[in-house]
Amino acid sequence: MTRPAILITGAARRIGATLARRFGSAGWHVVIHVHHDTDAARELAASLDSAEVVACDLTDGGAALTMITDLAERLVDWRLLVNCAAVFHLDTAQGIDPAVYAEAMAVNAGTPARMAQAYLAGAKARGGRRVINFLDMKIANPNPDFFSYSMAKHALAAATRMQAMAADDPADRIYGLAPGAMLPSFDQVDAEHERSGRMNLLKRLTQPEELADAALWLAEGWLASGETLFVDSGQHLLSQPRDVLYLARQ
Repeated sequence: MTRPAILITGAARRIGATLARRFGSAGWHVVIHVHHDTDAARELAASLDSAEVVACDLTDGGAALTMITDLAERLVDWRLLVNCAAVFHLDTAQGIDPAVYAEAMAVNAGTPARMAQAYLAGAKARGGRRVINFLDMKIANPNPDFFSYSMAKHALAAATRMQAMAADDPADRIYGLAPGAMLPSFDQVDAEHERSGRMNLLKRLTQPEELADAALWLAEGWLASGETLFVDSGQHLLSQPRDVLYLARQ
């Protein structure tokens, strides 16, 4: 295989699928990770010039590490790991739901950090390896809604900086990519998304394709390792007391 390879977690739908299409069109071999192997994932892979599907439950850290090890053994130029998959369930600062917390910390923070460690230790790549951790503009503009989700994203942001500091190979890069309100989330209807998606400094809807372009730029550029790029039309520069899902309903 002469194409550079990328693994994108949660790549069968939403932003992950947009990333898969962007990298596929740029000539990459795209490894589409899904929780469960689905027809949608297979159809997405079939639509790309070079792609495959792998399935793994990210709450199972051991299984995730096995997936990384297996890919590292057979991909000859694995240049990028994108930790995009996430869970987004409601709990609050007044009352953490233990099950929500455990899943969020595993899927949104612990397993991505462990996958990055295994990838950096074992993957072969020409010109250096790169990790992109999907964060959230909430790391700069926090609010107490979706409390466990937000805690986990803050933890992954810290892991991004620390793993960049600890990287042995100066050609490796570990980045954060932090989107703002972009697609309908949780139980939003379209009209609510139209309002909430414009609650940023530019008062515009930020498109998933902008994230995909940013990820491709990080994959091929040389931004300092450990940095986070915000793609949110300035939302992270605001101070919003609640998630925009609720602000749009006021």
